[in-house]
Amino acid sequence: MHVDIKNMTDFELLQRYKKLQESSYLGELLDRYSMMVYGVSLKYLKDEEQAKDAVQQIFLKVIDVIQEQTITYFKSWLFIVTKNYCFMQLRKKNNNFPIDEQFTIATETTDTEEHHQKEKQISLLEKGIENLSPEQKVCIELFYYQKKSYQTIAAETGYSLLQVKSYIQNGKRNLKRWLENG
Repeated sequence: MHVDIKNMTDFELLQRYKKLQESSYLGELLDRYSMMVYGVSLKYLKDEEQAKDAVQQIFLKVIDVIQEQTITYFKSWLFIVTKNYCFMQLRKKNNNFPIDEQFTIATETTDTEEHHQKEKQISLLEKGIENLSPEQKVCIELFYYQKKSYQTIAAETGYSLLQVKSYIQNGKRNLKRWLENG
């Protein structure tokens, strides 16, 4: 009996792979989302070669851990695994890179509805930051993402200390408005 794996759902593929240990099921799953993994990796790592390497490393990690994981929504789970991998790579390069509790190693025991809500908020926040003035954007990113002090930001950007404080304060207010209206 021939099984058409192309028409199987992610969940069916995952269950068959876990039960039968047949690589074609996992191969189909990974194939479906290889571009998503590459795209997310490229977004965070900002380098094509690093993103390609990330895809390979993430898929190897998936192969290693998939049997122990309880996965309801493969795409969401893989997305989280991908982001975590990228954040860990960025953290290795830059010890000041902020990693908080929402970026801990993913398991599907997290509530997927909560995950989708957080993803929506993060996406809105990223769009909001892109809509800030260039001065506000750079100050917000340096202060919150790179954890730099007002003095360091002033030294790096050439803005006065008063300007840095103003850009961060106004940027926060604009982001709050953006999120409330988004």
